[in-house]
Amino acid sequence: MDKGGKAGGLPALRDALLELFFPTRCVFCRRLSGKGDPVCAACREKYPDVPMTGQIRHLPGLDCVSPLWYAGRARDALLRYKFRDCSGYASVFGKFMRKCLDENRISCDSITWVPLSARRLRSRGYDQARLLAEEIAAAEGLPCEQMLEKQRDTPAQSGLRGREARRKNAAGAWRALDPARVAGKHILLVDDIVTTGETLRECARVLKAAGAKSVTAVTAARTKD
Repeated sequence: MDKGGKAGGLPALRDALLELFFPTRCVFCRRLSGKGDPVCAACREKYPDVPMTGQIRHLPGLDCVSPLWYAGRARDALLRYKFRDCSGYASVFGKFMRKCLDENRISCDSITWVPLSARRLRSRGYDQARLLAEEIAAAEGLPCEQMLEKQRDTPAQSGLRGREARRKNAAGAWRALDPARVAGKHILLVDDIVTTGETLRECARVLKAAGAKSVTAVTAARTKD
């Protein structure tokens, strides 16, 4: 028992030293959160901040669930996640997304994501939607595979004004890699943020055209209508 106690104490000592020299900061407010927790007590009470009645957004031909409003500190955290190499945030957002899926009784048999273009992936170094999809899949014990490919590098949707401009920008930008991976499946489509929903709608359209039985989307955050 003594040996087991000593061995068990080594990880605790390591964690204590890491916290001493590299203290954990809350992903939302950036204050020291303590005990290695990536969300501080104050922010844990506040987030997720979309009420249950507003978590499901009914887009034309597609339902999307989201736990966070894309505003304030949540918006800042997501921008750090996407553009400032904070890929470790995926585990935090993934937990919020899983909880949202469970509460809204969303089920699927396979998970995929909205992929970046090859150029943008090289520039960023990681695909933020893929990391979220892998977090959810690993926790739920579900397969996660790439079903879509972005075949046309498009301007960022965030830089376009109006739904019609975004719809045209997204149209034809993705293709199904292998319809055999898609056919007959209930698919969960993962992305980080939903604004007008045109990107998710186009990806869902492609998946359904390839034979998906159903497609439901989940994002970490959504804009307020």
